[in-house]
Amino acid sequence: MATEVIMPKMGQTMEEGTVLEWYRTEGQAVAKGEPLFQVESDKAVFDIESPASGTVRQLWFPAGTTVPVLTPMAIIASPEEDLSSYEPPAAAAAAEAPAPSAPAPEEVVPPPPRPEGRVFASPRARRLAREKGIDLARVTGTGPQGSIVERDVLAYLEAQPRATPAARRMAARAGIELATLPRTGPAGRVSRADVEAALAAKAPVPEVPTVGEVVPLTGVRKLIAQRMAESARTAARLTLTAEADATELVELVKRFRELLEGQDGIPGYNDLFLKAMAQALQDHPYLNARWTEEGIELLSEINVGLAVDTERGLVVPVIDDVPGKGLRDIARERRDLTERALAGKLLPDDLAGGTFTLTNLGMFDIDVFTPLINLPQCAILGVGRIRAKLVVYQGEICARQMMALSLSFDHRIVDGAPAARFLQQVKRLIEQPALLLL
Repeated sequence: MATEVIMPKMGQTMEEGTVLEWYRTEGQAVAKGEPLFQVESDKAVFDIESPASGTVRQLWFPAGTTVPVLTPMAIIASPEEDLSSYEPPAAAAAAEAPAPSAPAPEEVVPPPPRPEGRVFASPRARRLAREKGIDLARVTGTGPQGSIVERDVLAYLEAQPRATPAARRMAARAGIELATLPRTGPAGRVSRADVEAALAAKAPVPEVPTVGEVVPLTGVRKLIAQRMAESARTAARLTLTAEADATELVELVKRFRELLEGQDGIPGYNDLFLKAMAQALQDHPYLNARWTEEGIELLSEINVGLAVDTERGLVVPVIDDVPGKGLRDIARERRDLTERALAGKLLPDDLAGGTFTLTNLGMFDIDVFTPLINLPQCAILGVGRIRAKLVVYQGEICARQMMALSLSFDHRIVDGAPAARFLQQVKRLIEQPALLLL
C-alpha cells in the first residue's frame, strides 16, 4: 500500500519547512525508520524518518524548496504499485527547481551511503558512549552490517588520550578529536580548558553582507521579525532598570571554578542569574504568567528560557523546573542546550514551555537595554556587563563590581510596583548569592 510522506509540524510555531537534503531519490529503496530527508524549521534542523518501507516512487519537492507543514512531500510504495490516483500537491507547482529524476531502467543504482549523522549501534554501545562522552560517529563498527557494538567503543577508548570527563563530553558534542588537542590538565590529560581553547580558535567569523545586497527574510530571521513585531505591537511594555552590586557574585563564580576545576557542571554567571530569577518568581506569580483571551493565566511551572545568539539567528532553549534543580544541574543543562543551539541540533521540546526569559548582552559590553517580551510570556530580564566602578560602599568610596538589570514586562498583566518588587528581589539575590545555595 502506498504511503504519503508529509512535511511534519515540528512545534507550535512552525508553519513551513525548507528541505535541505534528500537521503533517497526516486527509484531508491528505503526502510521504515531510516532518515529520508533533512528539513530546516523556523528554529532548528531535523532528520525526518521514513514512515514506511518501500521504494521512493514520487518525490515532489527538491532540496532547497520551502513547503507548508502537513503537505505531501513524496510517495513510498512497492515498485509495481499503480500510483495513477496520486497527484502532486498544489504547492509542488510553485517549486521552481525540477524534482530529482528517476534513474534510467538499465542504470545500476549503487546502495545509498549511510546518511551523515546517522549511526547504527547496539544499546550497550550507546550507553557506554553516553557515559564516556564519546561521539559514536567517530567509532568504527565491526558488528553486523558495520553497526557499532560495545567492543568497538572500548577499543576507541583505549586508543584515545587521557582526558577529564568534562573535556571528553565537550569534545564529543563539538566534534573535536581528543588526539588533536594539547594536554594541560593533571597528569597530562586533556582538560576542559584545552577543549574551550580549541573551540574559540575554530569559531566561525560571521559573514558580512555586501552593501546594497537584499538578504532574504527566511527561517529563524523571519520568525524573529514576526514575533518581535507582534510583541512591540501587542504588549503594553514597560521597562524598569536597577543597578546591582555583583562583587560577591563574582567571587562566588571564581570560587566555583577553583573548587570544581576539571569537573562537569561548574556554575557560571548565567546559571546564578537563572536560579535567582526562578527563586524570585516563586514569590511573584504574576511575573510567571501569560496573557490569554480568557484572562491572565498564572503558571504552575517555572521554566526559564535563555536567549542564545546563533549563526541562524536568535533561539531560546528552555530549562524546565529551574527551582527544583541545583546549580550544577542547571549549569549542565544550560551548557548542553547552548552547545546544541550553536550546532543547530535543538529539538522542538527544547524550545517549548518557557514561562520567563533571560537575555544577557554583557559579553558585548552592553550595560542597559530594553529587551522585547517573548509573548505570550509576561516578562523578560535583560542582564548587562559586570564591571568595576567607584561607588560608595559602607560609607567609603571604593571599587565594586557593578551591573545593570533591565526588566521588561507586560503592563496588562502586572503593575509597576509588583514588577519593581520582583526586580528588587532579583537584585538582592545577586548581591547576596549565598541565599541561592540554601
